[in-house]
Amino acid sequence: MQALRVALFLNLLLLCSQASAEPLYGIAMHGDPALPADYKAFPYVNPNVKKGGNITYGVVGTFDNLNPFILKSMRTTARGMWDPEYGNLVYETLMQRSRDEPFTMYGLLAQTVEWDENRTFIQFNLNPAATWADGQPVTADDVIFSFELLRDKGRVPFANRLNSIAKLEKVGERSVRFTFNDKADRETPMILASSTPILPKHAIDPSTFDQTSLSPPLGSGPYKVKSVNPGESIVFERDPNYWGKNIPSKVGTDNYDLITVDYFLQETTLFESFKKGDIDIYSDGSPGHWADAYNFSAVASGAVVKDVFRPKLPSGMLGFVFNTRRAIFANVKVREGLSLAFDFEWVNKNLSSSAYARTESYWQNSDLSSFGVPADARERELLGPIIKRIDPDVLDGTYRLPVTDGSGRDRNVLRKAVDLLKAGGYAIKDGKMVDASGRQLSFEIMTQSIDQERLAIAYRRTLELLGVAVAIRTVDDSQYQRRTISFDYDMIMKSFTSSLSPGIEQVGRWGSIARDHEGSENYAGIADPDVDTLIAQMLSAKTAEDFRDAVRSFDRMLISGHYVVPLYHIDQQWVARRKRIGHPDVLPLYGYQLPAWWDASAQ
Repeated sequence: MQALRVALFLNLLLLCSQASAEPLYGIAMHGDPALPADYKAFPYVNPNVKKGGNITYGVVGTFDNLNPFILKSMRTTARGMWDPEYGNLVYETLMQRSRDEPFTMYGLLAQTVEWDENRTFIQFNLNPAATWADGQPVTADDVIFSFELLRDKGRVPFANRLNSIAKLEKVGERSVRFTFNDKADRETPMILASSTPILPKHAIDPSTFDQTSLSPPLGSGPYKVKSVNPGESIVFERDPNYWGKNIPSKVGTDNYDLITVDYFLQETTLFESFKKGDIDIYSDGSPGHWADAYNFSAVASGAVVKDVFRPKLPSGMLGFVFNTRRAIFANVKVREGLSLAFDFEWVNKNLSSSAYARTESYWQNSDLSSFGVPADARERELLGPIIKRIDPDVLDGTYRLPVTDGSGRDRNVLRKAVDLLKAGGYAIKDGKMVDASGRQLSFEIMTQSIDQERLAIAYRRTLELLGVAVAIRTVDDSQYQRRTISFDYDMIMKSFTSSLSPGIEQVGRWGSIARDHEGSENYAGIADPDVDTLIAQMLSAKTAEDFRDAVRSFDRMLISGHYVVPLYHIDQQWVARRKRIGHPDVLPLYGYQLPAWWDASAQ
């Protein structure tokens, strides 16, 4: 009887907390939203910009599908349909993320939200003005339909959104409540708000949803598909009747009447098109290219402008990824030894105009990084028994990658690499690095561009000095995507972007659950309970301090695991644009935001 009374009391407390939840205009992962309830626009947009004109983007690749939410779309979906870089032009989410705060959401399709302190539920209250492009209202039934359809027919991560939901229910005419189960964490409501498209129930046939299609879809977003030339281009036209054009989170964005995305088979062809004036913006990631390739007349005349932006972002991690599904990379000492063989100093000087800094942490240049920071008592307690797996120098903050003499054959560094490979079961015999059975250590690096191939060649040259045999295979985009999705590679180059609010995406990159899931971003093939534990601690952190310590611990674990050969980073963003394309003066935390740019000739 006493147990029953306790259970009833706890349920009553839960009901009271839910019933007393106040509608909120915005929510933040940690703390409160930076903007007040009566904010008029995000601080990094021009709220007075005049809409009009056009822009043409260029991308490398192809497409034969307009549905980005199904497994078949992962290789060939048209850009812009669901695309944070250009803006979600056709489909929308329940809330809009501010790019000037680590992880904060403001009202979009949902005008307000409600949750309790422990985040046991979240309720989205739809904006009564929200409509689909055909004028039909966006309803609570649409929200429920979207989550259930994506669960049944969608691809990861959309298919997994309801895994952490105990109950999904309609509340009144315009609200939907998600009650969480024990699989949820504190980030779960943020993901529901920001990363799931809401689809029109009245315009979708569930039986054919998982099939590719080139039919223009119906959305609630600011643009509609005007024309499609499969594999070559797609044109979006701004909807003059877009329901959300005056809500604060959308003011100053979606400024072009027409947006064209043209497709190219190679990066060099795309750049040539930009030089000719067919493409309006070119985002450049190569120091050598940025320094040397802009000596054409449009730059000299001022018709093309080169912009340098300095966001306040963590470095992320660009590197050669070991596929630990392969037996040759199962030993951490082997991975560490092979990592030391990459001569950053030679590469930076000879291939990159000395423009880069070496990356030594997944969150370098931020307070979340463990680099140069000794683990304090709080973090050591958080690590618990996992602390034994953290390299001592990573734990005490003295970890540094070796600095070579830049010759490409630094004997001191190569000697350390040999010692580590010996600890991993290899030895040099007749000039070859062989295991106990006499098999040479050999693997293939798969690349997808000339720049990647150049880096791989430089890396191979040093590895060959150790007696390691390395093949390099450069493949076209479609083959690269196909083999990446199925994890059919020994080593590839990948960039792991980092934010100031890392969360559930880390499960997809490093979690055991993603290891064997085709199409996941667990390129390294990690299935490690200790890694899972550290991710879970990061996702459950309630305070900013606990979150920082959890990310640092996770960073130490990734560094000590030597899953990636760290390469380099820059703290700048380089963009060349036609002079008529304007952008706001204020740069947000996350860097430039293309949806807030405009056509100055329309002003």
